[in-house]
Amino acid sequence: MVKIILSLVLLIVSVSLSFKHGWDAFNYKNNPQSVKMMAELGISEPVIPFFGVLTIAIGVLLLIPKTFFLGNVLNAMSILLIMALSLKAGNYKTALIEIPFLALPLMLIWLKYPFKN
Repeated sequence: MVKIILSLVLLIVSVSLSFKHGWDAFNYKNNPQSVKMMAELGISEPVIPFFGVLTIAIGVLLLIPKTFFLGNVLNAMSILLIMALSLKAGNYKTALIEIPFLALPLMLIWLKYPFKN
């Protein structure tokens, strides 16, 4: 029972973060700091909406039981990409901050979908 509740809470957190980051990627012009951060990582402005679509798609995939694993794998890969780009840019702080967010999809894979029989 505790495993199911923990899985449900982590799923809600992961989906809400995916939708929030996706929405923020579409509204990046309202936040010049995020544009600056993306530029430091080597991500050009025309590519930012693509990441928004990707993160919203990941959030939707997490909600569907049959695509739960794929959504978590894509989520972990996108976080690893951010970490790698941060390390390439010499921004070690951002790479270290992303470690707990990398653990989230991995824990969800281990805990499995909360409503699956």
